[in-house]
Amino acid sequence: MEIYWFIIVSVILAVFFILDGYDFGTGIIHLFMAKTEKDKEVIAKAAGLYWDANEVWLVVAGGMLFMAFPTYYASVFSGFYLPLIMILWLMMFRAIGLEFRSQFNFEMWKNIWDVSFGISSLFLAFFFGVGLGNLVRGVNLGGVTDGVSLYEPHFFFLPLWDASFSPLTEHPGVLDWFTIIIGLISVVTLTIHGANWIIYKTNSSINEKLKSVIFKLTIALIILTILSLFVWHKTIQNDFVNFQNKPFLLIFPLIYFVGLFGLLKIKSFKNEITGLLFSTLLILGGITSTLASMYPKILPSTNTVNEALTIFNTASTSKSLSVAMVWGIIGIILMIIYLLVQKRLLTGKLDDRDYGH
Repeated sequence: MEIYWFIIVSVILAVFFILDGYDFGTGIIHLFMAKTEKDKEVIAKAAGLYWDANEVWLVVAGGMLFMAFPTYYASVFSGFYLPLIMILWLMMFRAIGLEFRSQFNFEMWKNIWDVSFGISSLFLAFFFGVGLGNLVRGVNLGGVTDGVSLYEPHFFFLPLWDASFSPLTEHPGVLDWFTIIIGLISVVTLTIHGANWIIYKTNSSINEKLKSVIFKLTIALIILTILSLFVWHKTIQNDFVNFQNKPFLLIFPLIYFVGLFGLLKIKSFKNEITGLLFSTLLILGGITSTLASMYPKILPSTNTVNEALTIFNTASTSKSLSVAMVWGIIGIILMIIYLLVQKRLLTGKLDDRDYGH
């Protein structure tokens, strides 16, 4: 049952990053490329009409994580308290920026909330990537110092950064050169995804320019991907052993690279949804490849005193997981229905739709 719930939570998180990922990317494009009021308004709609529904998937993932892997939930929500609070405030200011910008028709008022929307989206994309980097790199479980645990084996605390700024130390911080690289990959990936979403859902005046931006960002992402594979191999022990032992897992990196190299042809796509499909494959492949490389670990330990957290040593009892499976399936069906109804109601271009203020 632990494996089933690991797959379920992973899928829901992947759906969240695909759906809310284009909201993050839309905010980044809005910040740097939207110059006219018409473009700002329509690009804001492309995120504003969807953000609250998309974030439901994050709430569901958190609830299922609490139910299926309570020890893991307790560990990461206490150890990553500082960055999680930062993410919470950023999500609040992103939503406020979207909802407040049209309340008054004053340029300064709109500019303030446009910046709030854009900056929050940029840092959310970055910190979610940094978070993924931390989960891959691992943490000092138990707060081991001089071979002695200061806390219980599954607890830890991370400063925002440490003096060495290195992922190879026993006491890493949230930010180091490895997690920053993963954070930059997240920003570039979600910017591409957001640009594809704008092209698909709007008739903004920058749509053609966005295709050139996507092409350039894809080149940058290829370079960052090569760099990340190199530093990943230097930082993580036995990083690719799962792919060697279970070759069928190579389907996940393949999905990533299909999405990545498919985006190089963005300028030739006739159907506006094609680019969005490729960036969706990019996100899906990246997340699943990461999880496949870590399995069964879900939080490695940087010390040799306390073992890593896995889906087996952090899971609820088998009976709890079995009972929850029934209600989990019902909940997922309702979520899918909710998603389909929303997409049906908001089909087509959004330029002339009312935001509902």
